[in-house]
Amino acid sequence: MPDGGAKPTIAARTFSAIRDIEAAAWNGLANPEGAAHNPFVSHEFLKALEDSHAVAPETGWAPAHVVLEEDGALAGAAPAYIKSHSFGEYVFDHHWADAFERAGGSYYPKVLSAAPFTPVPGPRLLAATAARKAALAAALIELARKARASSVHVNFMSDQDASALHGNGYMTRQGVQYHWFNRGYRSYEEFLGALSSRKRKALRRERRDAVADGIRIRRVAGRDIDEFLWDVFWAFYQDTGARKWGRPYLTRAFFSQIAETMADHLLMIVAEDQGRPIAGALNFIGGDALYGRYWGRVEDRPFLHFEVCYHQAIDFAIERGLSRVEAGAQGDHKIARGYEPVATCSAHWIANPSFREAIRRYLDTEKRDIDAEIAAIDDITPYKAAD
Repeated sequence: MPDGGAKPTIAARTFSAIRDIEAAAWNGLANPEGAAHNPFVSHEFLKALEDSHAVAPETGWAPAHVVLEEDGALAGAAPAYIKSHSFGEYVFDHHWADAFERAGGSYYPKVLSAAPFTPVPGPRLLAATAARKAALAAALIELARKARASSVHVNFMSDQDASALHGNGYMTRQGVQYHWFNRGYRSYEEFLGALSSRKRKALRRERRDAVADGIRIRRVAGRDIDEFLWDVFWAFYQDTGARKWGRPYLTRAFFSQIAETMADHLLMIVAEDQGRPIAGALNFIGGDALYGRYWGRVEDRPFLHFEVCYHQAIDFAIERGLSRVEAGAQGDHKIARGYEPVATCSAHWIANPSFREAIRRYLDTEKRDIDAEIAAIDDITPYKAAD
């Protein structure tokens, strides 16, 4: 008979391709029953990035996913990559790399746990217990040591991951994004009622001007997004990538794959001029949030970006009863559209003791600055002053 008192055997392993990890087991950890679904840690999303070669060693993203196995069963996981650069992360550490290399060190490779190219907060240590999260945090450090990496970075982590990372010597870094919160609004007009009169009039005028000259806005969801629209959107996405960072991170094949494997989580908002698409935004639908991810256009029209990316997203969230809209990184222009500052967190383990102390001092100063920034922004949001 088996010994009922025997302790389970837990071991950490690393996988160089997520396809080698059983999808249902991964998804059970990433989006457990009862939790709000986060599409960006799903097996389908991460696999599409790898299958389409957006994420690959040759692009500077070598997959090295860390898993915990308990008596042969998956008990924990963390999406992880060995990076040879800092692009596509949205938690900016280029100046850290420059400083370390000027001092004679080698900042790259480094280990990153994140959803690639996706500045969306969510779980990174995919496990049901604090002890297993702590084991994953330690396993990421061990991966860095084996890879002779300078550091480990866990970007846009959830609050639940923070204590496990801090307990393993990671330092916390704060950032800021702008999210819109649904306070039980039954319509966009009801949301406008929460704003000051001047801001309310400005947004009504902005939405009216955005669709002047016969511009039509369409929402297309799931499998109704056909290949024609994907081709059109690819042109939009390439335009944005060329203007912002020189080369788009994602490939056309990525969009085709998520259209097949994640259709229920996709919403495309398209602006048309006499039936011709001229701009669009791709959103992901989560369990309690709408995530605005990619935008592009082939013609520049006044206020169209705000309508397609922000106002339409609010409309959809109200109709679906979603609690918030997360509209991506940066962009203080979102404030006037009702989006509010939200602190985001990442965690960082630095191998070199002297460099670690320098980063710690920098993070303390940066946090004070960001706290002050958030407090100042809170004073200029368009909402009516509380009684």
